[in-house]
Amino acid sequence: MRHFGHIAPEVRQRLFHQEPCEFTADSPARLLSAALGATLYSPATRPRLADDIVKQASLGVVSMVLCLEDSIGDEDVLEGEQNLVRQFADLDSRADVDLPLLFIRVRNPEQISDLVRRLGATVRLLSGFVFPKFTEERGIPFLEALAAAETASGRRLFGMPVLETPELMYRESRVDALEGIARAVDKYRDRVLALRLGVTDFCSSYGLRRAPDMTAYDVQIIASVIADVVNMLGRADGTGFTVTGPVWEYFRVPERMFKPMLRHSPFLEGQAVELRERLIEHAMDGLLREISLDQANGLLGKTCIHPSHVLPVHALSVVSHEEFSDAQDILRPERGGGGVLRSAYTNKMNEVKPHRAWAERTMLRAEVFGVANEDVGFVELLAAGIPG
Repeated sequence: MRHFGHIAPEVRQRLFHQEPCEFTADSPARLLSAALGATLYSPATRPRLADDIVKQASLGVVSMVLCLEDSIGDEDVLEGEQNLVRQFADLDSRADVDLPLLFIRVRNPEQISDLVRRLGATVRLLSGFVFPKFTEERGIPFLEALAAAETASGRRLFGMPVLETPELMYRESRVDALEGIARAVDKYRDRVLALRLGVTDFCSSYGLRRAPDMTAYDVQIIASVIADVVNMLGRADGTGFTVTGPVWEYFRVPERMFKPMLRHSPFLEGQAVELRERLIEHAMDGLLREISLDQANGLLGKTCIHPSHVLPVHALSVVSHEEFSDAQDILRPERGGGGVLRSAYTNKMNEVKPHRAWAERTMLRAEVFGVANEDVGFVELLAAGIPG
């Protein structure tokens, strides 16, 4: 699989200075954690789930979570488990079908070993599990169950903890909770692919819900949690993990209070005025703003609950030609001693030692999402990715 692999090769060649790399479920964890992109959630009870997975893969989705937790009712869990076993068997029977990375969001640790046993040989299609409401005390049993399931199945399986409990919201318990989570995930570092933020649950602790013309960063109590999670768990010194962006809840907005957050000029230059109107109509201007703020705050990828959110996440994850040029200059071997240099675009200072971690992270993103050609921006990437 590869990002933008659903676009015709000649179109990719026009868009990209460096095309996204190909990867598989067996690729190195460091690469996969960066490549997750827009992780699309789907209830595990969907009767045509196998068809949905194949369809979404053909439209550019590279990671999906099949949910047995909050997206279905308590009374539907058993049917959801049975449906997953049936749908995995269906997927396994299809020859030469490209599949995304598949994860199952479970409710309790016991489900992990039970599902792996019931999936049998089709577990080869599974990349791992998502652990809800993760804390040190609650999370260790999930991680232990994951390690046991990996041994029993002979299949490499990853875990993605979701950070969403009140202990992380409340100031008096936040640091202790984060320190506990850090101890738990560090012990199982090789099995933790990414940490996911459950902002909807954070909001519920205070009876809040952000409006479609506001981002998570406009809700200060939520922004403070994101900042502390990245501060303690997302460091670039080798101790940190990939932290993914929060879900965007909206996909159509009938009325708005504030002006749209999308400037006219990029769409006029790209002759895509109708695309701008469509994005605004479906609340995508808020999503695009939030994705940009996710990246500025150290997050990579995003939880998505609607297929229309996938392309914006991927389009804004592509490295610009300018970013790539800066990162290349900073990482040149002859710059190992440090120093300051003017950027190739002659519009900024690149300070080699302080900017090195940014450059390394940028080059990893360039590997999985590609580098846009010099004259290509997110508008062209969005327009090219929309099915005709």
